[in-house]
Amino acid sequence: MTDKDVIIRLENVSKSFGGKKVLDNISLDIKKGEFLTLLGPSGCGKTTTLRLISGFTTPDSGTVYMDGKDISGMPPYKRTLNTVFQRYALFPHLDVYDNIAFGLKLAKVPEKEIEQRVRKVLKMVSMTDYEDRDVESLSGGQQQRVAIARALVNQPKVLLLDEPLSALDHKMRQDMQIELKEMHQKLGITFIYVTHDQEEALTLSDTIVVMNEGKIQQIGTPADIYNEPVNSFVADFIGESNILNGTMIEDRKVNFIGHDFECVDEGFGTNNPVDVVIRPEDIYIMSHTEGAQFSGTVKSCTFKGVHYEMFVDSDSGYELMIQDYNAFEPGSKVGMLIKPSDIQVMRKERVCNTLEGVMTDENHVDLLGGEFECMPLAGAEAGDEVVAKVDFQDIELLDHQEEGTLAGEVYVILYKGDHYHLTVLTENGDHLYVDTQDIWDKGDLVGISIKPSAIKLSKRNDN
Repeated sequence: MTDKDVIIRLENVSKSFGGKKVLDNISLDIKKGEFLTLLGPSGCGKTTTLRLISGFTTPDSGTVYMDGKDISGMPPYKRTLNTVFQRYALFPHLDVYDNIAFGLKLAKVPEKEIEQRVRKVLKMVSMTDYEDRDVESLSGGQQQRVAIARALVNQPKVLLLDEPLSALDHKMRQDMQIELKEMHQKLGITFIYVTHDQEEALTLSDTIVVMNEGKIQQIGTPADIYNEPVNSFVADFIGESNILNGTMIEDRKVNFIGHDFECVDEGFGTNNPVDVVIRPEDIYIMSHTEGAQFSGTVKSCTFKGVHYEMFVDSDSGYELMIQDYNAFEPGSKVGMLIKPSDIQVMRKERVCNTLEGVMTDENHVDLLGGEFECMPLAGAEAGDEVVAKVDFQDIELLDHQEEGTLAGEVYVILYKGDHYHLTVLTENGDHLYVDTQDIWDKGDLVGISIKPSAIKLSKRNDN
């Protein structure tokens, strides 16, 4: 991509609110004419990114460019872009025509030109016969079209859309997705779209930017994001997935769910821990075990309209989600097969918790703002800085916060086939990663306990 192809560039941009970093040194190039979607859970930084581009927020550090010009401090009204918000903010006392024409009248555009431009965008959004209608008499989808028309009438180079379909019912959302896609193709301008809806992002986008905790996780086409997720967060967030612990035995051979499988991945080393992603539709299920790679017992079978969704307990004790056009009754013995090209191997982001701490005495260490009992570290004294490594399974979560050395909140839950991998947000904002057989819900408040023998210490300057 050349600089001439780029209309918006974010370079090393960071933003904090109230001491919390919402965007953490992100960089992003947005091409002229593309439909780019910022996708992620609530609080990931996607709306803040949109507000930086629109000018409603300024970065703490880094630069926002448009057509190669630094616009970081430029007010919104001077930028050749317009925003369609989640709440359409239409003027209830004005009809459709005057709502769309409002900005042009403020800019003192000649009346004849206003009329031409309003009628053009009304046709564009299929609202030609509605110009005299009271906006409060319109349906949600029609109000959405008026809001888009009001943005387009200013002839922006870039249209920003902040979850514009979230107020619509499911059927209307699907209809508006098709219309937005067609509108983008006709206009040829850049659309930057914010949503937390994965299906919406896959349907609309040329490019998807997956965000989490203020960082960009992956940038790619919908097919790339779905078929080649770079980490377990992306795999779990985009569509349904079986995400499993595995070991890369050697190039093109991986072990997971207790079996060795041929795969197409290389360059992960020998006998290294990895994450393995298998989409539910990529597990072939059959009523016999002859010729199967492994077998299992159907646990449940639910009709989902287009396919059946089944949960199968494999012969090695892992639960797998499978989607198939054929139904297999609960309790039935089945064989299963996975093609090498359908196995996605990913590097693990971490293999244990690595925490920085300070020794408070020979048998205690301050970690994450709490004092934990630990085994003595040879040569360490009170005040020495240390690094503590704690395996995921060695952290115990307790029902009541006051029972633990630390308090926390269950933040992310990832099912790994035979256990849950949790991200727990501690009371001072740090992350702990926990493997557990226990069932927790997102948002549960927990106490955090770690046995002294589970805390493996080393001096910080030894690492």
